[in-house]
Amino acid sequence: MTTTTRVLVAAGAAAVLTAISVRAQVAPQSSTNHPPSSIKAMPSEGKYVPPRTPDGQPDISGSWVNFDDTPFEASGPGRRPSDINPPEHWADHGSPVSARRRSMVVDPPDGLVPILPAAEAKRDDNFAHVGQDWIYETPWVRCITRGVPGGMFPAQYNNGYSIHQSPGYVVIVYEMIHDARIIPLDGRAHLGPKIRQWNGDARGRWEGNTLVIDTTNYNDKGMIATSAASGRARGVATSDQMHVTERITPLDKDTLKYEVTITDPKNFSKSWSVMMPLNRDEGYLMLEYGCQEGNYALPNELRGWRALNP
Repeated sequence: MTTTTRVLVAAGAAAVLTAISVRAQVAPQSSTNHPPSSIKAMPSEGKYVPPRTPDGQPDISGSWVNFDDTPFEASGPGRRPSDINPPEHWADHGSPVSARRRSMVVDPPDGLVPILPAAEAKRDDNFAHVGQDWIYETPWVRCITRGVPGGMFPAQYNNGYSIHQSPGYVVIVYEMIHDARIIPLDGRAHLGPKIRQWNGDARGRWEGNTLVIDTTNYNDKGMIATSAASGRARGVATSDQMHVTERITPLDKDTLKYEVTITDPKNFSKSWSVMMPLNRDEGYLMLEYGCQEGNYALPNELRGWRALNP
């Protein structure tokens, strides 16, 4: 058995090492990309009857991936090539890849995120000062979180998710920064308004075969998206007024439909929605994403800025 080490290089004031993830493989990888196992079209909705867990929930458990070359916005470029994503060979995988669509943003109808001018200005100002202070960097580079729903927006690598179900709960484990999101289903109220969290406070319920997740109680420190693949949305702040509604629907035994609607009047002129498939890949080996270990991103950015601005 061999081990492949994958490294993410993020762009800021300079290219820097941000994370190392180790993934064991049963056979050596070649020096060129392995083709994905299949380009997978999204099945139609409404005919599939999923199996049930022992406590009666629709069974959506398993290992899921969302490798997807669809542009985040309708006007954006495809996910590859990019001058700030890692080289192609760092993203070798044999997982299913979703068929390309116009955009992941499906509402508004033009496929564009309705970012307020003030939110765009704040984003641009933050990125102009990433070397000046750590507070201007994304929470991803800072190894805190990719956020909710940002952690579901695919990057070029580490797009694995593990869903677990037990009586009264669904747990979504994210490969990137190894977040484990615990979603209670027992109808309990949200936390009080004085308690604010990076990833909000999630409450779930089943509507037929669809898991609906309602998330509130965000702090005002996060960003709606942190990957360069998210285009203009990368680095846009989130506020304590943000409200997120996610819907996860099984379409067949190997496909989940993921939908999310974001409402945040401090940063967006109106609500907007993203839709993408999650594809089952039970052979995907998801290990701990060691982000802070060996993370030279912030020290190098701070040193680089100071070298250029003595």
